[in-house]
Amino acid sequence: MDRTRFELGEDRIPRAFYNIAADLPSPPPPPLNPGTGQPIGPQDLAPLFPMELIKQVVSTDREIEIPDPVRDAYALYRPSPLIRAHRLEKALDTPAHIYYKYEGVSAPGSHKPNTAIAQAFYAQQEGVKRFATETGAGQWGSALAFAGALFGIEVKVYMVRASYDQKPYRRILMETYGAQVVASPSPDTHYGQSLLAENTGHPGSLGVAISEAIEDTVTHPGTKYSLGSVFDFVLLHQTVIGQEAIEQMAMAGEEPDVIIACVGGGSNFAGLAFPFIGRQLRGEASYRVIAVEPEAAPSLTRGRYEYDFGDTGEMAPLVKMHTLGHNFVPPPIHAGGLRYHGMAPLVSKLVDDGIVEARAVHQNATFEAGLRFARTEGIVPAPESNHAIRVAIDEALEAKAEGRQRTILFNLSGHGHFDLAAYESYLAGKLEDFEYVPVELKEAVAA
Repeated sequence: MDRTRFELGEDRIPRAFYNIAADLPSPPPPPLNPGTGQPIGPQDLAPLFPMELIKQVVSTDREIEIPDPVRDAYALYRPSPLIRAHRLEKALDTPAHIYYKYEGVSAPGSHKPNTAIAQAFYAQQEGVKRFATETGAGQWGSALAFAGALFGIEVKVYMVRASYDQKPYRRILMETYGAQVVASPSPDTHYGQSLLAENTGHPGSLGVAISEAIEDTVTHPGTKYSLGSVFDFVLLHQTVIGQEAIEQMAMAGEEPDVIIACVGGGSNFAGLAFPFIGRQLRGEASYRVIAVEPEAAPSLTRGRYEYDFGDTGEMAPLVKMHTLGHNFVPPPIHAGGLRYHGMAPLVSKLVDDGIVEARAVHQNATFEAGLRFARTEGIVPAPESNHAIRVAIDEALEAKAEGRQRTILFNLSGHGHFDLAAYESYLAGKLEDFEYVPVELKEAVAA
């Protein structure tokens, strides 16, 4: 029997995070103070983040040690398995070898605890008692609520209204872990109140929820802001995924030709891809690396690479990234974790440098791929992960057409057990394929 699962023991949980800043050919453009337009320093970030996380943002060390209490918490679900998709390969009749790193084995069901646990630990060490955060589909909110329970930190979650309505069980999971969850825009902040005054049915966006969480942070003593994607230290923490995958691919006796992950803010993509890209930047290997985003919010494929706010309320630092404009409100696609106007600066730089390829796919095409995966591999994927599966299938079919073997590795970033309403819509033929509409065109139509 051909081997299907490649497992590592707890002793193989990585002992350090991988910092891609050490291997970049040129440093990324610095974040800017939203008030002065000057590069920000530690003092600018101190009101929002624990100092240890700020140190990680500016570090150029290739390895940053993972504290033992963080590794102990990781042991609840890490190392995650690498799985060979034999049944999907057979269904596609492809010579390609398809592997996926399955991050849905964590208690909250996604890769997000990799950074939530680290952030909660560093916050606890500095005496932080409360977190404010945002969440789209709810995977991040679930992860931080879980980490807050582990480390004794109160959590307030501003959940994008579209996802709050679509995914009630995500809200219930967060509340089960002890978090307080409100729909964003909410009446709990001045910014949320202003938006609701203009539009009581505002669908929300990650940019709006970020603004609310930041306002909450700076107006509540003892509170720090926590986020699940985009920022450098978040991507850093996720690199445990790729480090494990490198070792597991060696166990399988193969090297990936193509590495694929979905992108919204960039954390699960960076987690899998950065350790491999580091090898490539050091001249140790060569890969094709593909970041897959939704056609409805295509920051990498349709956005501009420029400085922009990370939030709609213009409270967050200015960062150079691929952006659709911080006023962009995406349509209510079911991949709520990918409904963001911008992209992580580090991922944006790699795309701009030609190291990473970006693709955009429509919602129905991703669900078709997710259904095919579920019916062969047995796992119901999160709608976000379906984007990676779509391109993995496309790559496998391309290998079939060429008659060439191709080794494909993708990140299955989470399960879709709380997303069955979306699958129901797809199965009933009611799932929409939203198109990207630029902010300027929306404003012109409204006028």
